[in-house]
Amino acid sequence: MRTTKKPRSMDRLTLGLLIAFGVLAVATAILAFVIVRNLVLSWDSTDLPGAPRISQAQKTPGAAGGGVPLQPPSGPTPQPWDGKSRVNILFMGLDYRDWEAGETPRTDTMILFTIDPISKTAGMLAIPRDMWVSIPGHEHGRINTAYFLGEVYKLPGGGPGLAAKTVEHFLGVPVHFYAQLDFMAFVRFIDELECLDLHVREEIRIGRLGEPDSILLREGVMCYDGLTVLGYARARNTEGGDFDRARRQQEVIMAIRQQILTFDMLPTLIAKAPTLYAELASGINTNMTLNQLIQLAVLAAQIEDGNILHGVIAPPKQVDFGTSPDGQQILIPIPDQIRLLRDEIFTTGGPVGPAAVASDPSELIRSEQARLSIQNGSLAAGLANRTGEYFRSMGLNVVEETNADRVYESTTLVIMTGKPYTTRYLAELMGVSSGDIYNRYDPEASVDLIIIVGNDWANNNPMP
Repeated sequence: MRTTKKPRSMDRLTLGLLIAFGVLAVATAILAFVIVRNLVLSWDSTDLPGAPRISQAQKTPGAAGGGVPLQPPSGPTPQPWDGKSRVNILFMGLDYRDWEAGETPRTDTMILFTIDPISKTAGMLAIPRDMWVSIPGHEHGRINTAYFLGEVYKLPGGGPGLAAKTVEHFLGVPVHFYAQLDFMAFVRFIDELECLDLHVREEIRIGRLGEPDSILLREGVMCYDGLTVLGYARARNTEGGDFDRARRQQEVIMAIRQQILTFDMLPTLIAKAPTLYAELASGINTNMTLNQLIQLAVLAAQIEDGNILHGVIAPPKQVDFGTSPDGQQILIPIPDQIRLLRDEIFTTGGPVGPAAVASDPSELIRSEQARLSIQNGSLAAGLANRTGEYFRSMGLNVVEETNADRVYESTTLVIMTGKPYTTRYLAELMGVSSGDIYNRYDPEASVDLIIIVGNDWANNNPMP
């Protein structure tokens, strides 16, 4: 039975839902509205340039981050789009516990969504809020504080601007657009569609907004109303906590996509589009224009489900649990593994980072520009200097040559901040086994990789 009770609080905007809602659900509804009004019959495509600037005139009074709510199309002729550019969109959910406390909000969830128009592929990568990262212009901190800092210090682009820069710096991919939505608009959208067919994969207890976890959802497929779906996506009382929640959010995204793109839903969308548009447009805070949103929705509708990749940065592979200098529980990134996951999702159909620069290993490592420290752990005098000169002749960035703390029989690699392609290349070149490669993550380190040359390298190496 559907409740008509309004939620008492707005704590934790579910970002995974925003992806589906913002790019697919809302855009599809708006697209239907536009079709009804015959406003897109002559559209070929829309230009999707790089990161757009947010002018003061675009800012919405009282809107966090200075995004712009969608407005009815004014009818300008869109600029042609070459159809070749990958588009990355950062969807942010704000922690409404901060709003309730009268404090500047942090992000509760971040998901980076990508679409490649050439290969007709897409992907989404969930970024944990407790990830310990370098925030541009600030010290290291949890990634969820980037939005807070951008708002507090009134930086260009506000919270969304600094959050986008932080994600760019962390993942090494451009963030072209951002979007924030009021999750109550999501609830309204699902209820307008009557319900959402949701496959609950294991029994879970959830709560609606402002209520305790008193609803038991059993395994199987049922059609749930908006508040229940939101509660399902927000629940974190499972063994995997936030990471399980991120995976459920992506399941909800796909369920929404499948439902709104079925033929049977189109008449409903068209019939309800004017109402949906009027009610939902004010709940969208984004730097995308209506034209861009519609064109992205059209493109997304052309992508098959099997060509949409899902990823969650999660332990034990991509992160370790740790404690910050001030005692916070944080997630310490494992850069090489995160980059591999990133490339799996973001390089299909178009280059993103060093993995797609070239197939030549030397070109890959030059693009990383890893700072190398070479330490002599062998009995051969001057081996660190000789190795440093050899590596520099190959285009590597050697910044330090010194002695190790002891004698090493086997050459050892110590990873300080990542650089997986350089690590892999040097391991193969120097014959370093996996047991002699150590991850010692230190964001304050002056070098990215320490190479301790052992007696094995002294006795057998390709140096002239």
